[in-house]
Amino acid sequence: MDYRSTRNEKLRATAAEAILQGLAGDGGLYSMDSLSGLDFDWRSVLDCDTLTTAREVLAALLPGFGKEELEELLHDAYDGKFETDELTPTVEVGDDAVLELFRGPTSAFKDVALRMLPQLMRRAREKCGVDDQIMILTATSGDTGKAAMEGFRDVPGTGIIVFYPHGGVSAVQQAQMATQEGGNVYVCAVEGNFDDAQTGVKNIFAAVEANDLLKDSGVRLSSANSINIGRLAPQVVYYFRAYAALVKAGRIAVGDKVDFSVPTGNFGDILAGYFAREMGLPVGRLICASNANNVLTEFLATGRYDRNRPFYKTASPSMDILVSSNLERLLFLMSGDGDLVAKLMAELKETGAYEVPAELRARIGGIFWGGCCDDAGTKAAIGKLYRDHGYLADTHTAVAWQVAQEYKVACPDHNPVVILSTASPYKFPVAVWEGLGEVAGEDEFALMADLCEKTGVAIPKNLQGLQEKEVRHRDVIKKEDMLSYVLGKVKEDAWKK
Repeated sequence: MDYRSTRNEKLRATAAEAILQGLAGDGGLYSMDSLSGLDFDWRSVLDCDTLTTAREVLAALLPGFGKEELEELLHDAYDGKFETDELTPTVEVGDDAVLELFRGPTSAFKDVALRMLPQLMRRAREKCGVDDQIMILTATSGDTGKAAMEGFRDVPGTGIIVFYPHGGVSAVQQAQMATQEGGNVYVCAVEGNFDDAQTGVKNIFAAVEANDLLKDSGVRLSSANSINIGRLAPQVVYYFRAYAALVKAGRIAVGDKVDFSVPTGNFGDILAGYFAREMGLPVGRLICASNANNVLTEFLATGRYDRNRPFYKTASPSMDILVSSNLERLLFLMSGDGDLVAKLMAELKETGAYEVPAELRARIGGIFWGGCCDDAGTKAAIGKLYRDHGYLADTHTAVAWQVAQEYKVACPDHNPVVILSTASPYKFPVAVWEGLGEVAGEDEFALMADLCEKTGVAIPKNLQGLQEKEVRHRDVIKKEDMLSYVLGKVKEDAWKK
């Protein structure tokens, strides 16, 4: 068995089983015991193309998936789906480099993983001899939902339910989800914030497991959030691609360290960078960039994680998160102590806070650096990036860029910095427009046209005419009704065809 629960060594699974289950039975996340011992030569992929790099990285992270079958799955996932053959291009912006992760079919970084996860899940069903239908449950702070629905749309034997915070996403993001086509797709707004939706999904898994609620139904649950290792693993690939791009451009020599600034909410994208580091990639610091919901900034500074604080709806809504689920994997990998992780997660559930031992805090602080940026700073960064470099950034990228500049001042001996750009600016036109010094109206879709006219940056094809599409999903429920909603949808026949 290659994976185990972060909370219980006895709960073991193969990579295929972990992908199908999504979440371990005790509520923990599936993780390898360690990544540093993997048989992987990071230098060997620097001259490879994107799909070959992905094949090698995923073969190391997902034992039991052969390279030949991974190559087939990768082509099925990505061929013709992205704007460029280089799925995640790296571009120079001033003294830094920007890793553009939004060139996929929904204009968000989630496309990289969520084009691949359905392919991995399909093959995992075959490997495990599973005949059950699979219902995917996903909580989204804005981008995961659309990318997951697009990836799983009309996949045989699979349905998907996406929960998002009512009023907590941009109008463009909501329109993307509400107009999603597919006979196996359900979208539902939850009265609450993202943490309410994410906690609700975790509670549904726990309730179904504890009470055999789907016994003899022919249906099992899984997840498309980054709590699923099959979702997280593909994200590791673009760290290697960014490093290779810097080598090719002559910005660094092979072996030089690179720092990465990552806009961070649920801690999945930045954790993928830690995975790359443990696999040998010369990663210096991982810069954890937060918005006004700065629970991670405080944690990295003090070792205390405390979600008992005001929740802010910000201009970077995909980061409006106070419970960063993937941090649990980091705590396990850096401590090697499942009992400690179980204790900390129990404290988080019971009191909303926990504090890590001093030694573990020091180890984390040696790799991660945290900073935050409020909405005013975000909009100022958007304007400065455009004025100084002609680069149009979305709100999340602007947070990462601004925190990276603060990091470089605080750490003058820093390495070259790569900033992860996680979404198209057209997904957040109001804040971007205001960042350019303009006064925004209420119509986000009209602003998209204005933004295009002012900057000359093309509107992604998938966002063009979005407001004219048929609204197919209007459900809004209370957070305590999420379980009954799922059980009701599971019983429907339409998604099983």
